[in-house]
Amino acid sequence: MNPTETVSSLFKRLRFVLVETSRAGNVGSVARAMKTMGFSDLVLVAPRCNDPLHDPEAVAFASGALDVLQGARIVDSIAEALDGCNFAAAVSARLREFSPPVWTPREFSAHAAGTQDLQPALILGNERFGLPNQIVEQCNVLINIPANPEYSSLNLSQAAQVLAYECRLAAQGDNARLSRTQEGIGFHGEAASVAQIEGMYAHLEEALVAIGFLNASNPKKLMPRLKRLFARTQLETEEVNILRGIARQVMKSTGRDS
Repeated sequence: MNPTETVSSLFKRLRFVLVETSRAGNVGSVARAMKTMGFSDLVLVAPRCNDPLHDPEAVAFASGALDVLQGARIVDSIAEALDGCNFAAAVSARLREFSPPVWTPREFSAHAAGTQDLQPALILGNERFGLPNQIVEQCNVLINIPANPEYSSLNLSQAAQVLAYECRLAAQGDNARLSRTQEGIGFHGEAASVAQIEGMYAHLEEALVAIGFLNASNPKKLMPRLKRLFARTQLETEEVNILRGIARQVMKSTGRDS
């Protein structure tokens, strides 16, 4: 193991998540892309291909990365895939009206490598349909790989390779990159997990309904806008607790506190 690849390094902290992958060969290719850059944590969410960890095409495309492929975990939901993570990045060539802040792979890699308490995940969608808006809205950032605007579609494993490459450079302390921590922009407390933030959103929505600010039967785009707003703040656990405390007090003042 490279001396820089300690337990606290990005090589051990970064998780790759593939959502509803259709081709077993792409799963194998992503495993190979990860291993060539020193990463190994791979999670598959509801893959559409049968037995993607042992499929002959997956094994062939993984080449020498069978340990990464067969060490991958298969789960049923994005919530399970992100268990233990406190920073989620959706990867998409398609920008969304209510997406979280848009970063380049380089911005993500610098932030992930420079923030030691971060447990980040890169989420890549189905080859044909990409990621659903619901998952994108749950993420802290959306990563868009700069490409030819006339043909910006990358193969799943190609996108994973670009991301893994940038993360490797950042993890090794490439002098050309200053981490956000070095720039003075970073977490000062423990980063909130995806599950904690989703719980806060649900609590906040209840409070907004209770005071009549949000019409539950006609919510329009208020909650996606609020999620986008909070995604820019990189919430810490204590901040999530404060917001939930506010929501709890609102519920109590309206007599709806459970």
